[in-house]
Amino acid sequence: MQPELIADCVHCGFCLPTCPTYSLWHEEMDSPRGRIHLMQGLVDGSIELTDTVVEHFDRCLGCMACVSSCPSGVQYDRLIEQTRDHVERNHRRGPLDRLVRAGIFAVFPHRRRLRAALLLRRLPAPGPLRALKQIAPPWAAPEWPPEHLRNDGPRVALLAGCVASVVFGDVNAATARVLHADGFDVSVPRAQGCCGALHAHAGRLEEGVARARRLERDLAGYDHIVTNAAGCGSHLKDHGVANVVDVSELLVQPRAERRPLPLRVAFQDSCHLRHAQGVSSAPRALLAAIPGLECLEPAKQELCCGSAGIYNIVEADTAAELGDRKAVHVLATAPDAYASGNPGCLVQVTAAMRRAGRPTPAFHPIELVDASIRGVGAGELLDGARR
Repeated sequence: MQPELIADCVHCGFCLPTCPTYSLWHEEMDSPRGRIHLMQGLVDGSIELTDTVVEHFDRCLGCMACVSSCPSGVQYDRLIEQTRDHVERNHRRGPLDRLVRAGIFAVFPHRRRLRAALLLRRLPAPGPLRALKQIAPPWAAPEWPPEHLRNDGPRVALLAGCVASVVFGDVNAATARVLHADGFDVSVPRAQGCCGALHAHAGRLEEGVARARRLERDLAGYDHIVTNAAGCGSHLKDHGVANVVDVSELLVQPRAERRPLPLRVAFQDSCHLRHAQGVSSAPRALLAAIPGLECLEPAKQELCCGSAGIYNIVEADTAAELGDRKAVHVLATAPDAYASGNPGCLVQVTAAMRRAGRPTPAFHPIELVDASIRGVGAGELLDGARR
């Protein structure tokens, strides 16, 4: 932890209304300001790294809404990442917690293992596995786009992702098609692994950065590395991987014709797109370019849905409460469909809407653009949607 970054916080409290855990409990130590106070105590030795202190850090979603709201430019993203690394290096967790976290990282970054694990999602899930069963999507889409869609435009490499390529392979396929239709030369190399975002978010910083560097080497030589997963894009940008862009940033000036798609779509900002990357207008421009589509804005956009890396597994009850709150705001817009630019958000909020008894068609925005370009009708699109 860097003391100079801690000193940037003037404890003004502007972060409090945007912090999801503070909004739930109104507990100072579960706010960014309170957690920075704990960090200072660890640095100066006035606070020990006890289970209670670790719990307050674990409860942070790392959504970075505080970064957007801070008038002093506090780099809370750096601070919480460094603090979690310090926790994992210096604090011994209980045996069950260690087992769950080890299981997550033994499976999620590995496509074949994740595909096999998803086949078991209908089986009973006792104890710590219950959280996994609650959020496990009822769909799977292990599709891999063509490795190369040739064109005369800029050369881009699509980051397929680990979880995304198994659960949202159809989103990757749609992304490749849209980029190609808009003039890009698109490659989706099979020799690419996990970007390390899950690792860094959970305190395995060294491995997270090493994976980002490995991916940078694997995808070297392109004009852009394109992501359609906000968490992956945020991690890669944060750790200096060159030319990383969210797909929405490349498509603000569309070239291919968009055909009418008359739908009311509740669009949810992904925290790691809106707060961490500072990208909010581009995905809205993406949807605005589709004739007939009405983009609806649910209330409390700044508050996290509770997905947040592995949070909805290791902090399942809190994540579910936040997901249920988000679902209420989404459903209040009376949408035909729901959309978000991050796979974790799609999994989290669709699960919450199913719990509410109102399963709603859910899309990545790029899928709506793809349907518009291909002339897919609204009814056909909704009939085949995940929910």
